[in-house]
This record gives sequence, C-alpha cells and structure tokens, in this order.
Amino acid sequence: MVVDQMRWDYLYRYSEKYTANGFKRILNEGYANEQTYISHFPSYTAPGHTGIYSGSVPAIHGITGNDWFDRDENRIVYCTNDTTVSSVGGSKKAGQQSPHRLLTTTICDELRLATNFRSKTVGIAIKDRGGILTAGHTANAAYWYDGSNGNWITSSYYMNDLPKWVKNFNHKKMVDAYVKKNWNTLMEMSKYWESTEDNMWYEATLSNEDLPVFGHKLTDLKTSGTEIIKSTPFGNTLTFEFAKAAVVGDTLGNRGITDFLAVSFSSTDYIGHTFGPNSIEMEDAYIRMDKELSDFLTFLDEKVGKGNYLFFMSADHGAAHAVGFNKDNHIPAGNQFDKQLFSKVDSFLQLMYSRKNMIHAVINQQVVLNYETIHTSKIEPEDVASLLVEFLQEEKGIARAIDMKELNETTLPEWYKTCLNNQYHPRRTGDVQMLFDPAWMSDFPKGTTHGSIHPYDTHIPLIWFGWGVKQGKDYSRTYMTDIAPTIAALLKIQEPNGCVGKVVTGLLK
Repeated sequence: MVVDQMRWDYLYRYSEKYTANGFKRILNEGYANEQTYISHFPSYTAPGHTGIYSGSVPAIHGITGNDWFDRDENRIVYCTNDTTVSSVGGSKKAGQQSPHRLLTTTICDELRLATNFRSKTVGIAIKDRGGILTAGHTANAAYWYDGSNGNWITSSYYMNDLPKWVKNFNHKKMVDAYVKKNWNTLMEMSKYWESTEDNMWYEATLSNEDLPVFGHKLTDLKTSGTEIIKSTPFGNTLTFEFAKAAVVGDTLGNRGITDFLAVSFSSTDYIGHTFGPNSIEMEDAYIRMDKELSDFLTFLDEKVGKGNYLFFMSADHGAAHAVGFNKDNHIPAGNQFDKQLFSKVDSFLQLMYSRKNMIHAVINQQVVLNYETIHTSKIEPEDVASLLVEFLQEEKGIARAIDMKELNETTLPEWYKTCLNNQYHPRRTGDVQMLFDPAWMSDFPKGTTHGSIHPYDTHIPLIWFGWGVKQGKDYSRTYMTDIAPTIAALLKIQEPNGCVGKVVTGLLK
C-alpha cells in the first residue's frame, strides 16, 4: 500500500482521531521504520513508486520524473505513455499506457520469475503510473481509473478484454453514489483542531467552486463527477473497494502460492495539491482513510487469514507547506515558475549568443540544452552550462545551479550530491540542475506541491505488518530502496535486477 503524498508526520498528527484498528493497528502490531527517506531527486510520483518496487533509483531504473525530455525521442515524454498499445475499457488516451520505459524489474516481476509465473501480480491505482510502474513488466494486470467514464481500465499490454469481475464492478457505477453524497466533514468542524481555519487564501478550489470551503457540493461542479472524485476522499474509498474486488475476483492469496497486490491511493495527492497539508480537507481525508484501512485489514483477515499476509505501507513522497501558509507564519518561502524560467533562460541565451532555440525545456527543475543548435553554432555545451549556472544562481529562491557534469566537484553536502547522482540519467535528465531554497517550489501559488530533497518531501512512512514481521520500531536511517530487497529476503527470492537497497533486518522474526 502506497499513499500518494503522505507525509510521515500524518501518522501522528491526526492520531487522536484515528481508530484502534487502522493506522494504530499496524503501528502497534507491526514494525515501523521511523526514519525512512527518499534518496533521489525529484521526489515525484513516478520515480517514487518505481523506487519502492524496484529497490533502485532513477539513474538505473530510468523513471526520472513523471515527464522528462527524452533525448532518444527528442521530445518530452510521459513515464507510461505507449502509443503501441490500445485502451481496454476506457478512452483511447487514458488507456495507451504500459511499463515499457521502465528499465529494470520490480519485486512483483521477481515474484513471477521465482514461481515460474504461477504467482499472480496485480497493480491498482487511480493514477496510471501508480498501478503500472509498481506491478512491473510481467504483471497479470495493472488497472487504473478513467475519469472520462468512471471505469477502471487497463491496456492491451496486459489483456484484450476486462475480466468479468472488473466489468461487474464498473457496472455498479459506484462513483455516481459517492458524488451524490457531496463532500462534507466526517466530524463536527470544531474538532479539526490540527488544521487551519476553512477558506484560507492560499488554498485552491475544486473545479469551478467559488471558495475552498466545506461542504463541497460535487453535484454542482461543472467538471464531471467521474473526474472530480479523484480529488476527494471518495477516490480512496473507490480504490479500497476495487482492491477488495481484485482479491476476490482473482482469488489472490487463496491459491496455495504467494500473490502480490500492489495498491496505490492517489486521491491524497490531488487533495494535497489543491488544499495543502494544513487544510481541514487533508485532515478529513486521513481520518476517513484510517477507517477504511481498518475495514480493509479486517477484510484481509477474513479472506486471506490473519497472519497469512505480509502488508507494508509507505509513500512515494511527502509535501511542502503551502507557500502562503509559510508566509503567514513568517517562514521564508516562495515560488518559481517553469514557464517564466524557460522564457528568462531562452532570452538570456539569445542575448549572449544571438541564437534561438538553445534549450529544449525547463522541467523537473532542470534546464535541458538543445545540443543540435549549440553544435551547429560551434559553441561548446560546457560553456553554455557554465553561463547558465551563474545566471540562474542570481534568481531569487534558487540556492544552487549545478552543471551536472561537474556535480561531484561542487561543494554541496554529500547527501545532496548522492540524491542528484541517483537521479542522473544522461538520456533522460537535464544539463543544469536547480536546487531551490527550503520552502520554495515550482509553480503552485495556491495549494502545494513536492519534488525537492528537503525533509518535508522526502521523509516518508514505512510500516510492516503481518506475516514474517515482528513488532517494534527502528529510528536508524532507512531508504525507500530498502523495501523491495526486504520483501525479497522474506520471500526468499531474488531482488529486482537494478536494486541498490539493503534488507531491513530488524523486522525479521
């Protein structure tokens, strides 16, 4: 279970509101690695999910962002987009997805290989990348949500027709029932004391709402209910219900062999981007998720058997406080905007070299040079990068600009160098890397985002629970990449083929 954009502190921040059998159950009965961090840059959804399940880093597994400029294709690409496959159950664009850009195996792949493909592996997430990059290349299925029709879909990479149980689930039209409920707080508004007041100026709104306030009347929004549900807690509810249906429909865990269900909860990320970590919306989402997690664990106890399943929970990344929240509380913060940076860099290079189109993109806090233009102009790329380093470091909020070919000669702390080295793939990353000051972010003048190396983005939860796991806590430094090799050790199978992590030995019984 991966919770998209779950900061580590959410485990404790709202704990007074949690039930005894959700987050508290896995904490009290399981094993918590309290100091687990992401060791790559940027801290985005695609590389985060891939890091957990591959035990590797972008420099090796190749998923360097949600999108990146790909020098082999000479364009910006999306991490799972694949026009060679067709949609199954959904719209053409939503369904043309596969793991073909992933360069390594995942732990799900290794389980399939170890059992001569007798094990079943299934990935599920509202976001396509959350279901696809976890289940890997050999998965029996990956399913994601199509907001255009409210269905769970897949692609021809996996199958040519949806299983009967998926069709039956889609036929129930559960989304319509959730939308009709509208989104009101689960408790009395006065009890949300871990959050700011409703309607803060730095919160964004859902679709065409006038104000970011409860209750959110989903039936009144111009955006379709099937699309807007992704940005509400009901998206997580839908995911839990679909995961249960997968366990039953595919008889997972009941076939006399180990199966793997990889579930990611995307709606927390959509809610965080819109309202920020200190909003009542975020608190309400986690209080609801706790109750649904309790129900899901009870379901697994009944269907698979208590003690017969291994469960882990982590996150792909955290999130920053909203810039406006920081400013209101006298914490230095600010925004840089990719389009503005692209325009500034492009204009600067035109001024210096009297040449246009010297960069391809500003993406993932990187500047991607256009080698073709630079070489035909008889200019050295190293000289352009050097000029850009000096230029960008004059920009407010940019702590450092780094020529990636000279990274290891810079005076950055070793941890920062490690994270940047771990993300550098010469065909899929930029030439000049920007590092923002703490609490500065790309875009998002309202709501919030993530992507930095700073702790609010990289300190993530990691809890193990169930089969093979002893009770306890560990405060030593652990990394996202340690999850896959630990699962491999428990299952006595090979770790993924690009794995760089180590086994978390403390949890082993």
